[in-house]
Amino acid sequence: MKFYSLLICLTAFLGSCALDSTSNSKDPSALLAQYRAYDRPATLPSNPSAVKVKVSLANQMAYVMEGSKPLLVMPVSVGRPGKETPRGNFRIYSKQAKRRAVTHGYAYKGSLSSPVDMHWTFFKDKKPGYKSLGTPMPYWSEFKSGYGFHTGWLKPYPCSSGCVRMHENIAPKFFRLIKSGTPVNIAYRQPEDATIGQGIQRPPSADPLPQYPADIRITDKIFTYHKTPTF
Repeated sequence: MKFYSLLICLTAFLGSCALDSTSNSKDPSALLAQYRAYDRPATLPSNPSAVKVKVSLANQMAYVMEGSKPLLVMPVSVGRPGKETPRGNFRIYSKQAKRRAVTHGYAYKGSLSSPVDMHWTFFKDKKPGYKSLGTPMPYWSEFKSGYGFHTGWLKPYPCSSGCVRMHENIAPKFFRLIKSGTPVNIAYRQPEDATIGQGIQRPPSADPLPQYPADIRITDKIFTYHKTPTF
């Protein structure tokens, strides 16, 4: 399969989102540049053991806190209807910067560098004779079996399969701030929604954006598409 055709069908990794009200550009390349330039400030904790994460499903916002001090306030995308992000109290227990999914991704014949055929699929539906390559989920931070924080296109409405998606430039910061054992509380609303969660600009729309090129997404290059975190 030609990479151009492959590019069209590989849609699982990042998804899409509607236009941010501050962006009026209709040029996909300009929007992609604006999206990739998006960032949020973060502060390192003085006591890493005091760090906790609070996720608001209604506000689609995550708050990384050290006590009452916000270290990072970031927009996220959460689970869509029928695939909701679980609510409750959890702890981070698995971190993988270069993680790929084990249940879905790309089935291919031939070599990965020159596939005879490649398409996205759930591995349970994979045809005999095909090899598997999991969907990339950079900066994976798991809080419940099968559910984690990871890089993905952000939308202004719930759109994931239950995971919490983060922007590519913010995911490395989040990954640095949390550790195995960090508490995570996920609720419909959080008290911070009315204070530090107000007026946070989201990145521009990803709906009209082109997908990352296939030769990047099926290699480890996809894991380099993150800005080096600064604090």
